[in-house]
Amino acid sequence: PIGVYLFGLLNDRAGRRISYFCCLATLLLGSFLTAISPDFWTWATSRAIVGLTIPAVYQIPFILALELVGPAYRSFVTVMTCTFYTFSLMILAGITAIIDDWRALSLYTSMPFLLYFLYVLVMPESPRWLLAQGRLEEALKVLEVMARVNGKEFPNWFRNKLHHSMASRKLRGDVDEPRRRVGAFDLCRTPNMRLKTILITLNWFANETVYLGLSYYGPELGDNAHLSFFFSSLVEIPSYILCWIIMDRWGRRWPLCLLMILSGISCSVTVMLPEESKLDTLILFLLSKSMISASFLIIYPFAGELYPTQVRGVGIGTSSYIGGLGLIGIPFINYLGKDNLRLPLVIMGAVSVVGGITGLRLPETLHHCLPQTLEEGEKFGKDWNWRECFRCIPIRPTVASMGSYENLSRKDKREDDVELNVARGKLTEKSPLERRRAQSSSMRRLVRQSSTMDTQKTHDGAMQ
Repeated sequence: PIGVYLFGLLNDRAGRRISYFCCLATLLLGSFLTAISPDFWTWATSRAIVGLTIPAVYQIPFILALELVGPAYRSFVTVMTCTFYTFSLMILAGITAIIDDWRALSLYTSMPFLLYFLYVLVMPESPRWLLAQGRLEEALKVLEVMARVNGKEFPNWFRNKLHHSMASRKLRGDVDEPRRRVGAFDLCRTPNMRLKTILITLNWFANETVYLGLSYYGPELGDNAHLSFFFSSLVEIPSYILCWIIMDRWGRRWPLCLLMILSGISCSVTVMLPEESKLDTLILFLLSKSMISASFLIIYPFAGELYPTQVRGVGIGTSSYIGGLGLIGIPFINYLGKDNLRLPLVIMGAVSVVGGITGLRLPETLHHCLPQTLEEGEKFGKDWNWRECFRCIPIRPTVASMGSYENLSRKDKREDDVELNVARGKLTEKSPLERRRAQSSSMRRLVRQSSTMDTQKTHDGAMQ
């Protein structure tokens, strides 16, 4: 938990790219020290170093991927990330079944990470983070490369838009505001961000506790621990495919809460089964593991879309840090299964249900652009009302944000769509929608004036 918060701070202050390679180097250092540890305390210290990077080494590239794609591809990125993670768990079950020496196991599971340093040649910095830091030219270079790789032409109207936004910030005197040091306290300075942070953290705590608790509990249900772990990981794949379908139809909030509640119910009903019903217990366990895995998949993009770019790294790091505190109690909860095999399932089921219910208060993020600043994050979801709890299919926003590079493929954009006017030391802009509204308003005034001129009284008082 400590490492994920520290790397979350580094993620927002030094950038996604630097923080990822620092995290990767720390992980490799701890892993190699583990393999050569001569005594217990050296081994424990090396494992603590490795623990600093978990799950930051997974979260940092996920945040970067989330910021590099548009709304239509966020679900795909999330599903692919979690699918490869699950395949690695299945491979790990086979490796541990073959290799029983802990030194060799440490080397075999850490040496592949050396290949990830090749990413330094191709991995870009997040354009969103660069814009939040006021580094416009660097962000433009990254966006131009992205457009070229995708066979697109970077539109001049958007280049003008970014230059205008940066000039406006300079005139307001807040160009250096994003560069100030942000931390966990910034998440709680305003009421809406504070409430969202608390609810995201509660959901993260419930998800992480139940997901990893069930993962560690799985080997207890079978005679072969490796095979049990393999199948408990295998059941996650169908749930990810199901998530891919429903996340783009029903959004994030309802699937997250529904899956957590159903997972908790599946765990809790095992208490009503007779002692000899081990097969029924196994089936309910696998159903619960499948559903909590799907909800754990959703919490990552959901939190990333709720936290603004300015504090996205520290926000996810803080939620994951507090969620990781629940892992401390997992060994003790699973130990209760020595006397009663179903008691750990009932406890984790209750935690999952409570977490699912609290998540209904969060605003939906489907079809919305990522908030960039703390101010945008505070405004997002501020108009929430209780009717939102019962809306399964989210409403699509009618107008996309002009400040986002996520919708550059629209064909109705022209270079003259953004007008830049310099007047009285201020820059003003008109978006395409504002221009159409102004034209419609002018036309209505013209019609009223024409009607007034055409309808006049003659000298005898008759209307003409």
